[in-house]
Amino acid sequence: MNTEGPSGKNSGRAVRQEQEDASAEILELATGLYRFQLPISMPGLGHVNCYALEDVEGFTLVDPGLPSRESWTALGDRLAHFGADHSRVHTAVVTHSHPDHFGGVHRLRDDYGTLVLTHENFRSVWLDSNLDEEMAGVELDLANDEDLERIRSLMSQPTPWGTRRQAPTAAELRKWSEMDVTGGSRSWRVPVPSTTVTDGEEVVLGGRTWVSLHTPGHTHDHLCLYDPADGILLSGDHVLPTITPHIGGIGPMDDPLATFFHSLERMKELPGLRQVLPAHGHPFTDVAGRVDDIISHHGERLDTIRKAGDHLGSGTVEEYMKRLFKERSWGDMAASETYAHLEHLRIMGQAKRDETAGQAIYSTS
Repeated sequence: MNTEGPSGKNSGRAVRQEQEDASAEILELATGLYRFQLPISMPGLGHVNCYALEDVEGFTLVDPGLPSRESWTALGDRLAHFGADHSRVHTAVVTHSHPDHFGGVHRLRDDYGTLVLTHENFRSVWLDSNLDEEMAGVELDLANDEDLERIRSLMSQPTPWGTRRQAPTAAELRKWSEMDVTGGSRSWRVPVPSTTVTDGEEVVLGGRTWVSLHTPGHTHDHLCLYDPADGILLSGDHVLPTITPHIGGIGPMDDPLATFFHSLERMKELPGLRQVLPAHGHPFTDVAGRVDDIISHHGERLDTIRKAGDHLGSGTVEEYMKRLFKERSWGDMAASETYAHLEHLRIMGQAKRDETAGQAIYSTS
C-alpha cells in the first residue's frame, strides 16, 4: 500500500505502473513461474501481482489478492488457463499483513484446505488486538447496526502519538461486506498461518528452493523470497518499481524508517540477483538503483519535516503530516508514515518529543 493518493487515471496525472488496471495476460517469467494480475481498487493501486509456482501437486500462490468476488473470479479465470481451478492451489504465501495480499486466503483454505505460509511475525497492527479475540469464530452481520458499531469501536484504536485511529464509516464497512466472497467480515482479518518461516530459512515452493528474507519497514512482518539458483526475488511491497512503499509507523519497530533502510540495503547484497518480481507493477532488474531512489526519496521527506519544524516551532503529527503529504492523502496511513519519520529524527537526536494533553508534540529546531 502507499499514500500517494488516488490513481492518476482519475486525476489527470500520469498513471504509474502500480496504478494500472489488472491485465488478463498470464506471463511465464521462468520455468513454472507465472504472474497473474488480480483487480483491486485501493488508493494509488489498480492490481496486485499474484505469482503462481507450479509443481506436480498443483500451485503455490504468492499474494492471492483481495477477498472480493471480482478478484476471486479473476483468479479462477487465470487458473483455468492451465486447465485448473481453485482446488489445485495447495499453498498460499502471504508476503505481509495487508488485505490486498492475504484477502483471498480464507476461502482457499476453508473450501480447499490450502496451506498458508507467512513470516513468523505475521499479524495486523492496524486492528485492536482485542478484535480477533472478540470476533473469533463469530460471523458478524454488517447489515445489523449493533454488530457494525461493535466492529467500528474495536477498529478505533489508540495511536502511539496520542490520537485514535479513525474507524471506517458504516458505509465503507457495508461495502467491504458486499465485496467479500464469504458475505461476511472474516476475510478482512488476517488469517492464522499454517506454517511460518524465519529470516534465512530455505523453503521449497514450485520445485524451487527459496530463501526467506525478513524485510520489515513497509510492515513489521514483511517477507521476501529469493531463488539464488535463478536470481529471482519475489519482493512483495518491499521494493516497487515506480512508487515508494508506505512506511508502517504503528507496530513493534522502534525506528521503522531506519529498519526499512536496513532491509532495503540487504537487497543489494543478494548474489546473482537478475529479476525482481514486485507485488504491484512490472518486473525489473536494477534493484540497487531502485533502492537508492527510495532511500533518497525518504531523505527528501526528512528535509521537508525539518523545514516544517522551522516554521511550526512545534507541532502534532497531524500538523507535520499536512506539510509532508498532499491533502488527497491525509489520513491514518499518512499520519503513521509521518510519525515514523518524526521518530527517526528523534532517535537521531534531530527532533524533540513532548506531550500536551496526552498527544505527542514534536520540534526539530
